[in-house]
Amino acid sequence: MTPYPPLAGRTAVVTGAASGMGAATARLLAAQGASVALLARREDRLKELADEIAAAGGHALPVAADVTDQASVDAAAALVGARLGRVDLVVAAAGVMLPNPLDDGRVDEWTRMIDTNVTGVLRTVRAFTGDLVAAAAEGAAADLVTVSSIGAHVVFPNYAVYGATKAALTHLAASLRSELGPRDVRVTNIEPGLTDTELGTHVDNAQLGPDGQLGAMFEAIGPLAAEDVADLVGYVASRPRRVNLRQIVVLPTRQA
Repeated sequence: MTPYPPLAGRTAVVTGAASGMGAATARLLAAQGASVALLARREDRLKELADEIAAAGGHALPVAADVTDQASVDAAAALVGARLGRVDLVVAAAGVMLPNPLDDGRVDEWTRMIDTNVTGVLRTVRAFTGDLVAAAAEGAAADLVTVSSIGAHVVFPNYAVYGATKAALTHLAASLRSELGPRDVRVTNIEPGLTDTELGTHVDNAQLGPDGQLGAMFEAIGPLAAEDVADLVGYVASRPRRVNLRQIVVLPTRQA
């Protein structure tokens, strides 16, 4: 893990905190002294993680929320505000990856990916941007971190819609930077390559999932750990407020 200044006094929101990069990020931020709101749909997972963080001496608030539902996100934001106060660090890590051949016509999967990976981030931004702008206006560090994918740039067969959602997210982050940067809110977009999370277990195609193509890639390349991505989040959030690491691509060493 990269050593960097502690994040004591920061108040963070992490979406997708029930597993993978979201959970790893929440653990790291709490270990560095931030108060962390854990947002995801699976409340039981969030409570387990909050207990784990508390046992390690950190502070975490589990908040059941669905980023595909604006009312749910708004209710979560209200609860976070009431319990933890103003948020100055938002990590939008919620996402789904559902590859299939385009001619399979899986509109259900397309809709779920777009609603989670793109519109879900927009809902999160809508709910917490006011806090970020207010924190920055008072001279505090304020960060929005989006978790995209190398799939935003590299074409993978059967991942057309997933890649399109991540390309949209990468472009969205750049556009948000043009609006929020002049108000001293930093926007960082992180694009991981092959990473060991539970996303692969959601693949509804045996030939493409952990027992097929994805598993073969893991064996041949060797994936990043979720903690590697979390470490980057901690690093960018701990830079002096004048420094914005706008775009980070992080790959396993063997991934081209």
